[in-house]
Amino acid sequence: MLYNRRSLFAQVTKTPIFALHIYPEGVTMISLRLYLIISMAALMPFAAAQGPYIPPDKPKLVIGVVVEQLRFDQLEKARSLLTANGIRRLINEGTYYRNAHFKYMLIQGAPGYATIYTGAEPSLHGIPSDRWYEPLSRNLIEATEDMSVRATGGSYQNGKHSAANLLATTFSDELKLASNGISRSFSVGFKNYSAVLGGGHTSDGAFWFDDQTGTWMSSTFYMEQLPGWVVDFNAMQHASQYLSKVWNPLLVRDRYYMALPDSASSGELRGVNGFPYDLDKMSRRGLISRTRDYSLLAETPFSNSLTTDFVLKLIEEEGMGKGQGTDFIAIAYNANDNIGHRFGPSSVESYDALLRLDREIERLLDRLNDSLGKQNILLFFTAAHGVSEVPSVLQQNRIPAGRFRQNQALSLLRTYLNALYGEGDWIRGYHERQIFLNRTLIEDARIPLDEIQRVVARFIVQFSGVSAAYPFSAFESGSFSNGHMMRISNNFSPVRSGDVIVVLHPGWIDNSDYLADHGSPFGYDSHVPLIWYGWSVNRATIHRRINMTGVAATISAILGIPMPNASDSELLEEILR
Repeated sequence: MLYNRRSLFAQVTKTPIFALHIYPEGVTMISLRLYLIISMAALMPFAAAQGPYIPPDKPKLVIGVVVEQLRFDQLEKARSLLTANGIRRLINEGTYYRNAHFKYMLIQGAPGYATIYTGAEPSLHGIPSDRWYEPLSRNLIEATEDMSVRATGGSYQNGKHSAANLLATTFSDELKLASNGISRSFSVGFKNYSAVLGGGHTSDGAFWFDDQTGTWMSSTFYMEQLPGWVVDFNAMQHASQYLSKVWNPLLVRDRYYMALPDSASSGELRGVNGFPYDLDKMSRRGLISRTRDYSLLAETPFSNSLTTDFVLKLIEEEGMGKGQGTDFIAIAYNANDNIGHRFGPSSVESYDALLRLDREIERLLDRLNDSLGKQNILLFFTAAHGVSEVPSVLQQNRIPAGRFRQNQALSLLRTYLNALYGEGDWIRGYHERQIFLNRTLIEDARIPLDEIQRVVARFIVQFSGVSAAYPFSAFESGSFSNGHMMRISNNFSPVRSGDVIVVLHPGWIDNSDYLADHGSPFGYDSHVPLIWYGWSVNRATIHRRINMTGVAATISAILGIPMPNASDSELLEEILR
């Protein structure tokens, strides 16, 4: 008698199988059933692994990873050198927006973080640039500077930061309000403004690195004292350990095929031009000194490594993603910005920093997937801005480029205004491609502000490298739908913006110690990668042009909370499907 395994399997499990086995006479029904039960038990783990991917209604943890200074094309050029489980994993398993842009004029770090997390343009969230001139105090202030708060840990001056200057809510603020405080949020960044603007107003803790003490700190805006685990982490002196290293390329030089020849870059780190960079030697304040210059760490890829170390400890100690509500953590990787400014985006140093960042993303993903599971996390990866190419590199290739000599231009402008309006300190300064006028003097002289703004704009546009100059009075009541005028309108803050904004030609940057810079409306500054990963995110590549304000709006829609109060952005529909 022959037994058909398919029929017997159906008797035992009421479920068909795909294979057909014929057994000879003499095999009993009992032994066959026992064989089938054992086989099913062995196959159950495989069946479970191949089962449907069913994420929860909402992610347990949202993670924002923002790199300060990463052009879209930089990531594409280095893509073949990325590890399988780092950024390439995000691309291969997530939704990759290849045409994501910021849509304002002065594309910089602080406005970038604020725009990503508020879902609003700088004209609405109140952070139009990294710093601005304050007429009342007559001081140049940082975007997150707040003299009313004190340092929590760390040094005195580095603690004078809060979210008070941010005029809009972030999506984490809205999450905190909507959950009645059940959801928790933290932010971490090497630079103070990256941590503050990522954390918003209601963060349970914003932490940044203090280059005076080599420790992580905060301000009394967030907490009166550091949590015990932060104190313990600082006591381990991780910064000193990283400064004991030598920075050499991860790969042999020939593998950095996308980088320019070493001779094309005149960049240097503390007087050293080219690998290796002996950080132990370079960070010593004297030949026999035991004290360190911790500010050096920020200009190396190891500051990104220390950021990951701190983030992983935070996730563990604070139990992120394991509470009743959806938690949030903002992570800023700042090293790439400092390295890009110093060496340019096409240097081996910049690409090595990117490859090392890729390893940090791998570390982060491994921990998150192991502790929470991919279905419980929603992560987005992007950048706060791009960067220009080094002008001399463009010039060597017969591409128009150069440096705007702003000090010379301002000196001649002062002479011109003195001749026109009489002797006076008519100009406060030139900062962030804006000219700030002495409005008190102008008012006392009874000169219409819009008149002198137009005079300054017409004068400054005559200098080499200047494409256009616009008086900000033109944007107080105007509405523009495209071009430079729209971008400036998106950037304009009546209280914090300068009187005249200067637009340089493509490829031109201000004359400074930086080899490369950002702050323009052009694609090399505005075009950044945007990748979503985890939860119910599908694998997809999206080519349509999108505004970076859509990030915060989309997360709000996913979590079922109100959008940030200044956001009126379109949703990224592909993430919601």
